[in-house]
Amino acid sequence: MIIILDYGLGNVYNLQNALTSLGYNSKISREPAEILDATILFLPGVGAFKSAMKNLNDNNLIEVLNKRNEEKKPIIGICLGMQVLFEDSYEDGYCKGLGYINGTFRKFDIDLKIPHMGWNKLKENKPSFITANLPENSYVYFVHSYYLTNYNPKELISYAEYALKVPAIVAKDHLIGIQFHPEKSNKIGLKILDNLIKEFKKEGAQS
Repeated sequence: MIIILDYGLGNVYNLQNALTSLGYNSKISREPAEILDATILFLPGVGAFKSAMKNLNDNNLIEVLNKRNEEKKPIIGICLGMQVLFEDSYEDGYCKGLGYINGTFRKFDIDLKIPHMGWNKLKENKPSFITANLPENSYVYFVHSYYLTNYNPKELISYAEYALKVPAIVAKDHLIGIQFHPEKSNKIGLKILDNLIKEFKKEGAQS
């Protein structure tokens, strides 16, 4: 089962529509048993880091997310959902995240328009099943004002350039963080989602 976590800050229906267009059934849920048992869990998000952590806490979702992480079951964080997988953020003051992956989010301090919004070229840091068979010129859709710093470079799959190097996809074992919106990134985004689901479904069948 593919579960899309609903904690009040995600564009859950856009993501579900994207998965449906690929032929995958998914369910929007905040039920702990479904979250834990899901073959794949998507953690989307739009908004502020502190609000996301508050909503996760208020809906008693942090404990089940921690258990899912301990059991090494796939979690795919998108945009704000990616950010909360990491240690902390300085958005509107300091706030701790789930801490599953090393890294800190800081506001862009550059001479370009903030937020970083719109289409940007995805550049490869290292090969991965996530980006397998993408065209050389692959553009994806970003909307964010904070970017990942202090991360492990070995976990960086892809990045974009916006006056500086902006981590776009990070992977650590069963954890995937996607800073852009694949559900808004047309064929490229759909291909990335398809790659992820096929790989984790295959791993689930083998375990």
